[in-house]
Amino acid sequence: MSDGGPPRVAVFRPDDERIEAAVDLLRSLGAEPVPDPMLEVEPTGAVPDDAPLVVLTSKTGVELAAEAGWKPGDADLAAIGPATAAAASEVGWTVDVVPDEYTSEGLVAALADRVAGTRVVVARSDHGSDVLLDGLRDAGADVTETVLYRLSRPTDAGDSAELAAAGDLAAVAFTSSLTVENFLAAAADRGVRDEARAGLADAVVGVIGPPTAETAADRGIEVDVVPDEASFEALATAVVEALDVETAETLDADEE
Repeated sequence: MSDGGPPRVAVFRPDDERIEAAVDLLRSLGAEPVPDPMLEVEPTGAVPDDAPLVVLTSKTGVELAAEAGWKPGDADLAAIGPATAAAASEVGWTVDVVPDEYTSEGLVAALADRVAGTRVVVARSDHGSDVLLDGLRDAGADVTETVLYRLSRPTDAGDSAELAAAGDLAAVAFTSSLTVENFLAAAADRGVRDEARAGLADAVVGVIGPPTAETAADRGIEVDVVPDEASFEALATAVVEALDVETAETLDADEE
């Protein structure tokens, strides 16, 4: 955290309109954003096969499928959450299913009663969880996965890891398990993996949902904030609120 300035909050979204929106949001909440994209999108050019049900798990996937000229036709569409559903709506598609819980588990629960004996295409990145595929298969679906894009770590990622290692980050906002893994990999590349992880112990660590929290815990990172809604807006707001509480508690302790 800069002396006397707003708290520094690292954000790891891809280097496109998503990181720009994240920076704007954090500034509006009174934080100093530290943009450090940990994901780079590499389209494969693939599109979903014909099937009665197509499952979409990201805004990026929707946009890439649409850019490639794919249309749902008579297929029903399931979206993992409102951001994905909104992206589908923007390109003229109708979404039939959005789960109450915006996770792979939530999608399985929402679809389990309707997929027995049905061919289902799951269209997503190359880092999707097996939970979705296995859950749909357990529910009796004939599942095919289409990889719309691959996710890699940008070669210049890692500035936030050095700040964490130096104790100069107030908070981080991890938006997927892969951002956690890539943060630690970038820290290792810069020779500060252990120091960065130690720095996070003194920061507010926010994650977008339980799967990301589990990944962080498995890698020795203690999680402080998991918002009720799996969206970046909810995550950023919860992280800044936690920082406000932490600051207030510190001031109270100083007064005592």
